Amino acid sequence: MARTREFDTDAVIDEAVGVFWRKGYAATSVQDLVEATGIGRGSLYAAFGSKEGLYEAALTRYAERSSAELIARMESAAPVHEVLRDVLLHLVDATVADPERRGCLITNTVTERLPGDPVAARVAGGALDRNAMALTALLRGARARGELPPDADVTAMADFVMTTIQGLRVQGKAGADRRRLVAVVDLALSVLFIHDRSSL
Repeated sequence: MARTREFDTDAVIDEAVGVFWRKGYAATSVQDLVEATGIGRGSLYAAFGSKEGLYEAALTRYAERSSAELIARMESAAPVHEVLRDVLLHLVDATVADPERRGCLITNTVTERLPGDPVAARVAGGALDRNAMALTALLRGARARGELPPDADVTAMADFVMTTIQGLRVQGKAGADRRRLVAVVDLALSVLFIHDRSSL
C-alpha cells in the first residue's frame, strides 16, 4: 500500500519559490531545496520527479500569483493613466522594499533559462501573455470611453507597458533607487498619454 504523503505540497512549493527566486535555477542545488523545504531527497523526487519538476511547480505558482495581483490592480474605475501609474509605482515600491533585490522570478527566468528551456518558456511566456492581454483589455476599455484616441494602437501600447515593466524589474534588481525608477514611470506615462499630458 502506498505511503501517505507526510508533508504539505503547497508549502513545499512556496519554499521552493523563495529558493529559486533568490538563487536562480542553475545555482540552486537539490540540497538547497531539501534544506529549505525540510523534506528528504526521496520525498522530493517522489513528489516532483526532479529538480526540474519542482522548478516548474514553483515557477507556475509564482506566475499565477504575480499575474493575479497585476490583473487585480487593473480592476479599477479610475482613469486609465491613474490605473497604470498605480500598477507601475506598486511594482517600483515592491522592488525597492526588497532588501535582496531579487527582481521578478519571471523576468529572471526569461534571462536565465530561455531559449533553451521549453518548460520555462511555456510557463514564463504564458504569464507574460496573460499580463499583456489584460493590459490590452484595459486600454481597449479606455479607448471605448474616450480616454484614448479612437485610432490608438492598444496592442502596441500594452507591449510598451510590458517592456517598461520588464525594464523596471531589471533596473531595480541592478540597484536603481526609487527616484530613478519613478522618473522612468513618469516618462513612460508621458509617452503613452502624450495627447493628454495635463492629466498626468
